[in-house]
Amino acid sequence: MNTPLIVTVAPNGAYKTKEQHPHVPLTAAELAQTAKECLDAGAAMIHAHVRKPDGKHLLDAHAYQEATAAIRKAVGQELVVQITTEAAQVYQPQEQMQVAREVVPEALSVGLREIIKPEVPEADIAAFFSWLKSCNVMTQIILYDVADVQSWQQLRARGVIPDNKWFLLFVLGRYSVGQTSSPTDLLPFLAAHDGASPWAMCAFGAQENACAIAAASLGGHARVGFENNLFLKNGLQAPNNAALVAQVAQGAQALGRPLAKADEVRQLFLN
Repeated sequence: MNTPLIVTVAPNGAYKTKEQHPHVPLTAAELAQTAKECLDAGAAMIHAHVRKPDGKHLLDAHAYQEATAAIRKAVGQELVVQITTEAAQVYQPQEQMQVAREVVPEALSVGLREIIKPEVPEADIAAFFSWLKSCNVMTQIILYDVADVQSWQQLRARGVIPDNKWFLLFVLGRYSVGQTSSPTDLLPFLAAHDGASPWAMCAFGAQENACAIAAASLGGHARVGFENNLFLKNGLQAPNNAALVAQVAQGAQALGRPLAKADEVRQLFLN
């Protein structure tokens, strides 16, 4: 298996704090430093959240533009910069879609169940995904369980979601007891997946690396970082996000999978 492995770092998320780990990056400057460290460790993409001055979750075009500029200054085009529309129990679907339109980012992640709501007209969903395609925004669809996978496939089959180079993210263990994951959590996703789009996984807890290597061995890609897990595979706290990326890079080498570079990711997903 020689398909390059896309390693994405998710360094902060919506909730992680400095109290939980002093190296959780919260500012644009900290994100830029983390981006450089993770690029050097083997990452091809960064999944970046931005925060308010008090550290709380934020969806804001200016903040995203500031963070993206800082990351670009640190690493140039050597990382794909992905922003998120995550609601984090704060933002409504229309606000989530609006921030994407205001930023027009290189890459975006969208939680399907966060925007597919009874109060959101299906025409709005169709218009949003058509806009993402027309603007060539590299879009990753976040799926939390088999029901999400089926919902995504039904939307595509009915033409609500246009054909495009979508990227799926299978989230392992989000609703498990203690929010922990294991490699076997991948199996239901893969059984439901129709193979139409490339996929990656992210996982909660100390088995994050084991889940990433399982995904890599099965032809998928991996997202790791402090957003979901603070621990190395040996159970010790990771010193930084780059250490979590480096573990996956080592596993990929053992599997014989080269690491993808940012430009290879762009070639795969951009029209």
